[in-house]
Amino acid sequence: MPRLSEVIAALEKLWPAERAESWDAVGTVVGDPDQEVTRVLFAVDPVQEIVDEAVKLGAGLLVTHHPLYLRGTTTVAATHFKGRVVHTLIKNDIALHVAHTNADTADPGVSDALAGALDLRVTGPLVPDPTDPEGRRGLGRVCALDPPLTVREFAARAAERLPATAQGIRVAGDPEALLRTVAVSGGSGDSLFDQVRAAGVDAFLTADLRHHPVSEARAHSPLALLDAAHWATEWPWCELAASQLDEISDRHGWDLRVHVSKTVTDPWTAHAASTTSDPLGAPN
Repeated sequence: MPRLSEVIAALEKLWPAERAESWDAVGTVVGDPDQEVTRVLFAVDPVQEIVDEAVKLGAGLLVTHHPLYLRGTTTVAATHFKGRVVHTLIKNDIALHVAHTNADTADPGVSDALAGALDLRVTGPLVPDPTDPEGRRGLGRVCALDPPLTVREFAARAAERLPATAQGIRVAGDPEALLRTVAVSGGSGDSLFDQVRAAGVDAFLTADLRHHPVSEARAHSPLALLDAAHWATEWPWCELAASQLDEISDRHGWDLRVHVSKTVTDPWTAHAASTTSDPLGAPN
């Protein structure tokens, strides 16, 4: 059985901490480097529900995409929900390791997993990492859609292939427009509209799209926009990351048991569709 320090060293090679954004908080949050690890659980969010799942599973390591503490704190008291997470982890000898923006830009990374889930062929990064001489790392991915689909058909594929959420898939644009190229970015992506337009793609699928950026983007060009739930666009990375660790475990003879949480931690729990299609009936 490997020690935690050995497993973390392998993960750091996949997602080096120095490739994270300066504002990010990645790496090991909780854990004894000398403890042995037999089971690993991957999830998007380090919330209590996921930690309880790790306890029930008997995991010695929980790897999440989102940080537990993105900003500094002065307490880990169990009177606060993040403090309870820390207490539960330590009491049950479970380490927590975070790979966030360093996993976003990795090769393969979060957006590769998203493209794979949508059966897209990746042609390159949307925002290339200038430190990568091979031009494969970077934020987001530019993809080909083979064969082409209409916006309506591609939205239906995304709704079918991505984990189900209350939000589903929102669309801005002509539902019958034909798509041959698509940019994708797991997580919040409306800061990338300049790069998306520069890429010349037909559509952009991401999460957390806001009214004004979308309105302005649609005024600039006929670009179709597809807005999925943040959690749903990042969950496919958990399966990719788990398969990467499985391969490392086999190579080293570690015999790790690697799991992916299927618990939905998207915070939105219900959706009520509008009852009228008449825009004149909308409230002021």
